[in-house]
Amino acid sequence: MVLAASPTARILDGMLDGRFRFLLSIELLAEYRGVLLRPRIRSRHRLAGNAVDVVLTVIAAAGVVLEADRLGARPAGDDGHLWQILAAAPGAVLVTGDRRLFERPAAPDRAVAPRAFVEDLEAP
Repeated sequence: MVLAASPTARILDGMLDGRFRFLLSIELLAEYRGVLLRPRIRSRHRLAGNAVDVVLTVIAAAGVVLEADRLGARPAGDDGHLWQILAAAPGAVLVTGDRRLFERPAAPDRAVAPRAFVEDLEAP
């Protein structure tokens, strides 16, 4: 299956296997849910709504969920919660395929594409 070899699938495997520490917020988990339930995305993973919820529960259990009230001031914009998470963890990077976040990053040099992240993760 092509999806299994994709950088996103390899990152998800790494998250679930505990190969690296990752940060989340309730808002980010809700965003993940919304994306995973989009018809085009569902046609790729073929998970029912309740199965998506199970996957997100497992992801939340494996990650570090940051509480919004402890994240500090929120930068302006739709993606302010992402930069808020980065501000709470100075060594963290944002792994994203969203080109908009590379064009106008609130935290320069802290956004990385999934393929680059996987290459760094799997480097000897």
